[in-house]
Amino acid sequence: MFSKSVSFARAMGCCGCFGFTARPKQTSRPNCRSNFKISRELLLEEEIEEEDDDDCSYYSEVTNTAHRDEVESIGRAKRSEEILRFKLDNGLICRQFPVKETNRIVRSEDGNGNKMINEYVREYKIGSGSYGKVVLYRNSIDGKHYAIKAFHKSQLSKLRVALTETALTDVLREILIMKVLEHPNIVNLIEVIDDPSMDQFYMVLEYVESKWVCDGSGPPGGIGEDTARKYVRDIVSGLMYLHDHNIVHGDIKPDNLLITSTGTVKIGDFSVSQVFENDNDELRRTPGTPVFTAPECCLGSVYHGKAADTWAVGVTLYCMVLGKYPFLGETLQDTYEKIVNNPLILPNDMNSELRSLLEGLLCKG
Repeated sequence: MFSKSVSFARAMGCCGCFGFTARPKQTSRPNCRSNFKISRELLLEEEIEEEDDDDCSYYSEVTNTAHRDEVESIGRAKRSEEILRFKLDNGLICRQFPVKETNRIVRSEDGNGNKMINEYVREYKIGSGSYGKVVLYRNSIDGKHYAIKAFHKSQLSKLRVALTETALTDVLREILIMKVLEHPNIVNLIEVIDDPSMDQFYMVLEYVESKWVCDGSGPPGGIGEDTARKYVRDIVSGLMYLHDHNIVHGDIKPDNLLITSTGTVKIGDFSVSQVFENDNDELRRTPGTPVFTAPECCLGSVYHGKAADTWAVGVTLYCMVLGKYPFLGETLQDTYEKIVNNPLILPNDMNSELRSLLEGLLCKG
């Protein structure tokens, strides 16, 4: 059932698939944060809906907070941008349809009084990303629906996420990364609307009309092994494509995995992703969502981004099958200590291939 995915896990790095040649030290994380009480919503990065507005303004409740104290390597963002721009400028990107770039924003209303941005007619808010709202729009020309992420440059530039980076750095890098991606298991970037004279800018994305990977029918607490097997195949396919192009996603989790109406999984949200010139994928900045964080990231040391992505796939698969998280504490400190120190607990009656896959993906040493 899961044999091909097991092969993927074994191919992803040393020590199973985790990227270690030796077991990490079983110690507490550096005491850079006090053992304060925080909500499980923060540990799981669940977002709190706020009252909707009409102009898709900046979503101020940024939920990705776990990484903000971490120190990123000097020049990493600039180097990532240089790599991506070199690929784009030298024709090294083989997209069938290049991303459209529009440098003018026209605000208007249609005949029914619905707000419009250029040819896009606003329908309703469908979610919130790490740094901006996501709103469903209909293209008045072709009639198709698109998910549009809206941002404010002034707000993003004030939000520091690392020593040398702001949230605007993250979003601009996300755009550059998505410009080079084209794969059936990755959400497609259609257009970037950025008027130099205006504070707002927009990412027009394909609209995935269905659901997240953990929605739907299945046994209590999970979606079942058969469905999980199909989903993990798509996740692995998309992730291998990213890693083959030296791109680390950084926040693989169910909320960033969308299911189309035909049942295909697409990876989305590249707001904390990184790109590398070669196979050296070392990072310092703690990625993504606390409960999906790999052990070596919890220890505050340099880690390998691809291996951290692979660990997050393991946590996601565990969630899909069992309907719960493998390591979750009451505080951020407690969660990190469980990730580093606690053994992986699996049901005795679990399918042997699935067990082998999870033990490989969530191998600590």
